[in-house]
Amino acid sequence: MNHYVTDLHIHIGRTRSNAAVKITAASSLTLENIIYYAEHVKGIDVIGVIDSHVSEILDQIEEQILSGEAYERADGGIQFSNVTLLLGTEIEIYDENCHGPIHVIAYLPTLEKMRTFSNWLSKRMKNATLSSQRIYEKAVTLQETVQELQGLFVPAHIFTPFKSLYGKGVKSSLTEVFKPSLIDAVELGLSSDTAMAEQVTELQSYPFLTNSDAHSLEKMAREYQIIQMKEPSFSELRLALKEVDGRKIVANYGLDPLLGKYYQTICANCLQPMTGRRCLICHSESIIKGVSERIKELSLGQSKVSRPSYVHQIPLEFIPKVGRKTLNRLRAAFGTDMNVIHNASRKELEQVVSPKIVDSIIQARTSDLVIRAGGGGRFGKIIE
Repeated sequence: MNHYVTDLHIHIGRTRSNAAVKITAASSLTLENIIYYAEHVKGIDVIGVIDSHVSEILDQIEEQILSGEAYERADGGIQFSNVTLLLGTEIEIYDENCHGPIHVIAYLPTLEKMRTFSNWLSKRMKNATLSSQRIYEKAVTLQETVQELQGLFVPAHIFTPFKSLYGKGVKSSLTEVFKPSLIDAVELGLSSDTAMAEQVTELQSYPFLTNSDAHSLEKMAREYQIIQMKEPSFSELRLALKEVDGRKIVANYGLDPLLGKYYQTICANCLQPMTGRRCLICHSESIIKGVSERIKELSLGQSKVSRPSYVHQIPLEFIPKVGRKTLNRLRAAFGTDMNVIHNASRKELEQVVSPKIVDSIIQARTSDLVIRAGGGGRFGKIIE
């Protein structure tokens, strides 16, 4: 068995022809740049590109296979040098059972099955060339279609206030919208962690994923997991989610939830933290409910599941005084961010950057820094 750094939620900003895919993502977030950054800068072994339904992206991958730049693995996934790409697509659901829009991710094992799924989607959404588009179909029908194509179905960033399962999608239970047996895992999002999510009783049967939801190259692997598999393939990922024969998620790595954009409840008018239902500053009753408060509202219980450890870890770009020049020096010395975060010793780091920055990097490995909580769409902040 081998350990693989895995980030399964990365967007594409632009295609090779410069057509927009994820409109809010950076234009530099192209497939070529994602592959390069994963291998040479971030140190990610397995990536999930969740705009793979776009025809131009599928055409590009097929061309790269024909040219010898990549090949399709027998057990699913596309191999680019030392990076495995898993084909995914993020979809917005808002059927008659939803109380608000819900984002989900479907992962398909092969190009052929993603082509089939892409064609199926195109008949049920208005802009099939864009990311995270609404599907005009029942949620359960979508789940069943993913199952028929031997895919994986994962509700995305499940607690964020907007466009998520528990944000506004359901009142109290995923059974209001989904067929529970057709969910393969859930993605926690940046403002929650295992300790928070495992309080929700109905989630105890699902693996927890921690992914970056990257809208720029630097945001790749701000959250990730290390997965133990025989090889980096789609089939092995499926087995790891089910913990078959030693395959498993070894550990989840993510932001301290305080750093997330939606941890605490914020007044939607003056953007000040608040408790209760009326802002004490401007007296508005319009709020953006924080993830921490929303979880308290849901069905709570004592977790009976033994889960992988969740390591609070602060990405290098979040660390005060680690600017572009310092980041480039670290990468030149140690190769990838994963080497800086996991492997470089204090003595090795001190040969490259100042002792104060070294202290911050060591503290960031376990999120041992003072944080001002985020909320209302603004990230938390590390206090120097």
